[in-house]
Amino acid sequence: MPPQQALAIARAFLPRRPWGNRHDYYYTRIKLRTDPLYPGVLAALREAPGPVLDLGCGLGLLAHALRADGQPRRYHGVDIDADKIARAGRIARRNGLHDARFEVVDLAARWPEHRGNVCILDMLQYLPEHVQAGMLQHAARMLMPDSKLVIRSALGDDSGRGRTSRITDLMAHFTGWMQEVPKRYPTRESLEHHLTSAGLAASFVPLYGNTPFNNWLIVAQRRG
Repeated sequence: MPPQQALAIARAFLPRRPWGNRHDYYYTRIKLRTDPLYPGVLAALREAPGPVLDLGCGLGLLAHALRADGQPRRYHGVDIDADKIARAGRIARRNGLHDARFEVVDLAARWPEHRGNVCILDMLQYLPEHVQAGMLQHAARMLMPDSKLVIRSALGDDSGRGRTSRITDLMAHFTGWMQEVPKRYPTRESLEHHLTSAGLAASFVPLYGNTPFNNWLIVAQRRG
């Protein structure tokens, strides 16, 4: 993302008082500038009109990125972390994102209802494989004919990038940034199987950028 665009979004996360906690500001600014996630997801969604459900939304950065990219649309972000959801909602309201709403949801226990596009970004590895399979089936049923299921995930393998991804996710848990520990990294084969079984055709593109992680962008739509 262009530096000025990333800075404009990050500024919404500044504390109201000079002595407030600036962690979210610095995290947001660095992530938007260095992570190829948002350019990849935004490009995938440009030809897919309709609302967006963001499963595992964290601070809701995708809602801000969509507006900055000229893609105004209804946005529903859900996450297990109640503190992040509270901060996401507060910042969205402060920044005028009136079509964005946030909800605390344990995705290992239930999935929200929705019709439109679905994003699953950097969170599949925190779910057991059978829950991943059920979530992908549910997400496929939520898609409208022109909608897309957009996934960014580290794929499970024995490469150096795969090992770096696993170590980094564990560190994120031990530092308290992520509540859950990784449970199962999906493989390309498992994702292809689950998506095909759900009636979707998918493309797989590496989304490494300048990072050391084994991240891939998977974009799926209804076949035919």
